Amino acid sequence: MTLTVPAAFEAVEISYWALSPMIVLLVGGFVGVLVEAFAPRPARHVIQVVVSVATLVISFAALVFMTGDETGVSVGGTVAVDEPTRFMQGALLLLGLLGLFVMADRLGGETADAFTPMGAASPGSNLEAQAARKGWSTTEVFPLALFALAGMLLFPASNDLLTMFVALELLSLPLYLMSGLARRRRLLSQEAALKYFLLGAFSSGFFLFGAALLYGYAGSIGLAEIAAAATTSTGDLEGLLLPGVVMVLVGLLFKVGAAPFHSWTPDVYQGAPTPVTGFMAACTKAAAFGALLRLVYVGLETTRWEWRMGVIVVAALTMVVGAVLSVTQTDVKRLLAYSSIAHAGFILVALIAFDRSGIEGVLFYVVAYGITTIAAFAVVNLVRERGAEATHLSQWAGLGRTHPYLAGAFALFMLGFAGIPLTSGFTAKVAAFMPAIEHGGLAGVVLVVIGVLMSAITAFVYVRLIVLMFFTEPAGEVTVAAPATLSLVVIGIGVIATIVLGVFPGPLLELAEQSSVFIPR
Repeated sequence: MTLTVPAAFEAVEISYWALSPMIVLLVGGFVGVLVEAFAPRPARHVIQVVVSVATLVISFAALVFMTGDETGVSVGGTVAVDEPTRFMQGALLLLGLLGLFVMADRLGGETADAFTPMGAASPGSNLEAQAARKGWSTTEVFPLALFALAGMLLFPASNDLLTMFVALELLSLPLYLMSGLARRRRLLSQEAALKYFLLGAFSSGFFLFGAALLYGYAGSIGLAEIAAAATTSTGDLEGLLLPGVVMVLVGLLFKVGAAPFHSWTPDVYQGAPTPVTGFMAACTKAAAFGALLRLVYVGLETTRWEWRMGVIVVAALTMVVGAVLSVTQTDVKRLLAYSSIAHAGFILVALIAFDRSGIEGVLFYVVAYGITTIAAFAVVNLVRERGAEATHLSQWAGLGRTHPYLAGAFALFMLGFAGIPLTSGFTAKVAAFMPAIEHGGLAGVVLVVIGVLMSAITAFVYVRLIVLMFFTEPAGEVTVAAPATLSLVVIGIGVIATIVLGVFPGPLLELAEQSSVFIPR
């Protein structure tokens, strides 16, 4: 008797080389879990750092040495490894490495004189014990970060809605836990984790419901099939398209922190441990925008006139909310949170251009913004008062006089966020706004005008903070935690990138341009 294998159960062709960067991260995460279970506590931190860094380096090497023969659509058409995917995955691995460096510093209570984080501890001090009391011995953060990065790498490569949902959950669940890792030091961390989890669950529900509606519309969850259905579907199914698109976009816009889906951002950024906040602010935004690019340029491009105006309204609202509410903030981390909301709006301006130059602008922006963001949060992590984070603006008064190099680096990052010429932020804004002017029509021009006005408002906020640091008398007992060797490396890389990408952005812009074509099938 001959058995016929249904088409659904036929062998699926899988290119393991194309998936190797994600596989390496998952293997590294599992090794980190075993280290947590079996390694002795005193050696656990060093082992986890070595395993995590080695995992990221190997994953990046697999991505770099991947040839064109290994790229394309894999796993039955559910994963697309093309040039935009590879660019975004490389950016995520680099940003993830910087984020892990900040997490790896076990800061004690010693004071660094004028930002000398390599200064020796005072005689008789037990820096290890101080670090443990401050919660920096929570080494489970490293495997959680690797699992989250694996989901982030899969997110922009997802070629159907179900794979995109799996990636969304894989990157989100570790972040919920990482947000609450400071639970023994601050109740605010527990609150941040709970809010992030509850609102994230709602956004996942919206995404799934929207995917179901789009399946009813197109008869498939594949992005290419959804795009093709726009030209063949009957009028009876048209009513499923717009609600499905809106709900799927809600799930993704939640992850980028776009208004009105931004309410979690300031609370989670403030409550989560500062190294986790920097990692989350840079990497999650990059991964979510990578997924948004694939969704709207591959799956929904042929139907964009049905929903484009809604995204335009969201982009304008996001810029206004992020810029205006940042003026009222008195906490540095909440100020950076609202700044990130405004930047999400700036990136959305490029996304709605529907041109290769718009993709190029998004790719460049997430790299420039991500490096500066992680470096800025590395600075925030070092500023302490009586052993606790000094995040209130009043505590930063006079920081430029007591610790000039640290404050100078932070001031440069603020100028980059403001988009001052000769910084990476200025180049990123030009790369994001020009496609909207050239290809976005009247709506694109209006968005750019709003973006320029909101940039002026945020510039006032950043300059006000710089004035507070350099032109105000010091108050309180603010110190700089030490030793902070790896944080110093991250801050140095941030300073260099902020200047180089502002003065010589050509190589990265050229790479982004070469990486701006999607494989539709």
